[in-house]
Amino acid sequence: MNLLLSDKLIPLVSSYEECRAYTRLHAKSFYFSSFLLPKEKRNAAYAVYAFCRYADNLVDHSGKYTEAEVKYKYSELYNFLDDVYSSRPASESAFADTVKRFRIPKHYFTDLIEGVMMDISKKRYATFMELDTYCYKVASVVGLMMSEIFGYSNKAALPYAVYLGKAMQLTNILRDVYEDYNMDRIYLPSDERNYFDYSENDIKNKVTNDQFRAMMKFNVARNKAFYELASYGLSYLTNDGSRTTAVLMYKIYAGILKEIENNGYDIYSQRRYVSAATKLKMTGGYLLNIKERKRFSEMPQASHHERVRALSPILNFDE
Repeated sequence: MNLLLSDKLIPLVSSYEECRAYTRLHAKSFYFSSFLLPKEKRNAAYAVYAFCRYADNLVDHSGKYTEAEVKYKYSELYNFLDDVYSSRPASESAFADTVKRFRIPKHYFTDLIEGVMMDISKKRYATFMELDTYCYKVASVVGLMMSEIFGYSNKAALPYAVYLGKAMQLTNILRDVYEDYNMDRIYLPSDERNYFDYSENDIKNKVTNDQFRAMMKFNVARNKAFYELASYGLSYLTNDGSRTTAVLMYKIYAGILKEIENNGYDIYSQRRYVSAATKLKMTGGYLLNIKERKRFSEMPQASHHERVRALSPILNFDE
């Protein structure tokens, strides 16, 4: 069965080759960034991506199913995870092989499922703290999964992975405001929209007034701060191509944010992205620039650890 033609790749049974082809089709930035990974890690990353995308698609395509059908599909995912992480027989899928080989904690995947399921019932966010929880579950945990595949020299890497995931998810949210609205989702916190006097009706009508630009400027500045903080943890990643992959993802997503900023925060007239030519330029610039590579190989200072602790006291830096 050609799982790609129907866009229904099922990670419970799919092979590494199917996961690779699926990632190439649906995650062009990640697929591009992964070319320097060792083959074993590259295949594992594709298998994890396929699982995460499948879980997310169950919500995004939930209009095609009854609520009972969607819940049943998620119960299948939970049962599959139980099988993979227990002594019971599990399918010989690429995903099952990956989580065993790289010892990825189960709770990362259950957190992800909880996060994507929030999109079924939670359509609005009152505060940024609410949104922060959502971003952790749907994006930060993916960064934590990938950290286990990439490898790291110290657990101090993990809090930085949390913030890189949040930064990337916030970029998606800022880029896709109107697309999300069409799915009856508004991630921009209502208290902040009220402060900037920008309503749901303004989103519906794609209003780009002074209030909108002020709101976007505020959000972009916060998003950039998350990227800046997260960048200090990339040095912990294994220098076998893994660090380069993470740096390129960081640069590409931060580049999307820069595209939004450079175009006067206009997210309505067209989708903002980083072109293939720019990705190649970023890659060449990083690989050929000794100073740039040195920056991402230097361990963060204690002051950076303190910034992360201040933002999230529960995150640890244990050896």
